[in-house]
Amino acid sequence: MFGIVFPNRSFPLDISTFSQIDTFHWILDMNTFVGEAYDQIRELCIFLLNNFTLPPDKALAVYIQSPGSPFQYCGAVTLSRPSAVLALNWPEPGGGQLQLQAPDAAPLSAKIGVSVEDLASLPLLDVAAQKRIERLAMKIGQNLFNYMQSFCGVDGSRLVVPMDILDRWFNKFQERAKRDPEYLKGFDL
Repeated sequence: MFGIVFPNRSFPLDISTFSQIDTFHWILDMNTFVGEAYDQIRELCIFLLNNFTLPPDKALAVYIQSPGSPFQYCGAVTLSRPSAVLALNWPEPGGGQLQLQAPDAAPLSAKIGVSVEDLASLPLLDVAAQKRIERLAMKIGQNLFNYMQSFCGVDGSRLVVPMDILDRWFNKFQERAKRDPEYLKGFDL
């Protein structure tokens, strides 16, 4: 049905590596491969196998789960997009909440889940690209804010900046990008 690869970390793994929960859900326990170092696995490539036919209105959705946290959607593959490299931005273990565990209980582990779902019910397929764009916009906005702040004056409860501050910032930004091709790469995570 499908296979996965952890780039630079594994050989292709097929569906037999996953535990099948029911007809449409599979789980991969990350302790099997990396133990507690699951968060060092930053991307996954998932692909449909040639002999598998997924209905056109369905997708194989990929989710990740840190120990004690809820599953988080990463992306999907479809017949029109039969493979994808997905960023694994692991959520905080425990979902940021303190988790108490019985001493004799099995340790919590990170998991990767795959499920067959209606394509229409899924968010954008390329979640990782959208998050990169959001981070880039935030970093450029922070750069502008820091630049403007260095020229601020205070008038009561207001910050006052020169009228041409945006033009000055943009010119400086463009000049720096032309001089140093690596400069813009520093804005992407």
